[in-house]
Amino acid sequence: MPKAIILIPARLASTRLPGKPLADLNGMPMIVHVLRRAEAAKIGDVVVATDSEPVAAAVEKAGGRAVMTRSDHVSGSDRIYEALEALDPEHDFSIIVNVQGDLPTIDPADIRAALKPLTEPQVDIATLAAVITDRAELTNSSVVKVAGARIAPNRLQAKSFSRQDASGAGPHYHHIGLYAYRRAALERFVALPPSTNEQREKLEQLRALDAGMRIDVVVVKSVPLGVDTPGDLDKARRLLGG
Repeated sequence: MPKAIILIPARLASTRLPGKPLADLNGMPMIVHVLRRAEAAKIGDVVVATDSEPVAAAVEKAGGRAVMTRSDHVSGSDRIYEALEALDPEHDFSIIVNVQGDLPTIDPADIRAALKPLTEPQVDIATLAAVITDRAELTNSSVVKVAGARIAPNRLQAKSFSRQDASGAGPHYHHIGLYAYRRAALERFVALPPSTNEQREKLEQLRALDAGMRIDVVVVKSVPLGVDTPGDLDKARRLLGG
């Protein structure tokens, strides 16, 4: 397998939950929980890409590695690309995994699973999804749904991502915002202008689809908790025993 690195974008500013990377979960900042999950995946180096000195300090205090990035990035993909260029000017890493910094319950096995589609040269980007079992999610605009052609029992080739209500017989899939990129695909992606579909849905992965890039989706058993609100933070504390 080509050499891989996990990059975790983390910015301190957040509209709904300011300072969330440093939110305490069971005596440890949330960003460190994510770091530990990423390390447990055992697929390569793990580095946090942040615009915050306190976040970098928390990561380094926990024995992790952080790299400082600009504060004006509009997406995690832009942030991890800046970090990658700083960390790896020799281009030793050919697979880059973007693990969001607000997924403290992400399963390390699911992180590893995202690499499998990239063993096939026609796949540019791989991501994750889980079957929607809660009907309320079908009409929840906060839940991103992915649709595509089934190419294996637990794999789709993505055709669309949307926040709109899901319809039809299903199954329907809840997209999980973790991405594994070929390096060339990440370089191409960040150089592309935002597409019309991306701007309408506010989903940057649509930029890749609109540019003809192939995204394959590994279907996993469950969706990790994404921490975006104080309520999510309380739930994470319960789940993690804090």
